[in-house]
Order: sequence, then C-alpha cells, then structure tokens
Amino acid sequence: MTLQEKLDAFEARVAPKMPKEALEVMHRAVEDVRGSGLLETTLKVGDTAPDFTLPNDAGRPVSCRELRARGPLVVSFFRGRW
Repeated sequence: MTLQEKLDAFEARVAPKMPKEALEVMHRAVEDVRGSGLLETTLKVGDTAPDFTLPNDAGRPVSCRELRARGPLVVSFFRGRW
C-alpha cells in the first residue's frame, strides 16, 4: 500500500468522527499550501537533500552527510519540547 493510499484510508476512518469545521480548516490549509507553489520547490521522493547539520533531540549536532554514509536517511522535524 502506498503512502497516499494509507493517508486516504486514515482520512476515511477519521473524517466522519471530526467536527465539520475542523475538517474544513484542514482541507483549506492543504489547498492553501498547494496553491502557494511551495510544492514545486520541495525535495521529491528519491532526491538527495543538501548537506546540513542540526541538533538532535538531545541537542547534539548530527550531520546528514555522516548519516547518509550509513544508508538511506529519513528526516523528521518536530516542534516544541515534549
């Protein structure tokens, strides 16, 4: 199952349980991003990210170049402190 198929299945399960107003806000936000042109400038599946170094969750710097040397790399960003 592709990621899109998984996302579609998730929405089909969750959407009927969500308040209509919340669902409308989410769909509007997605359309705003699509309409902004931002998607044309982002990395695509299979693209190689530029080299960068960012702090990990413990605050230690992590280089994507070093991680890519070990194999495929997935980057996940999260906001705030948990």
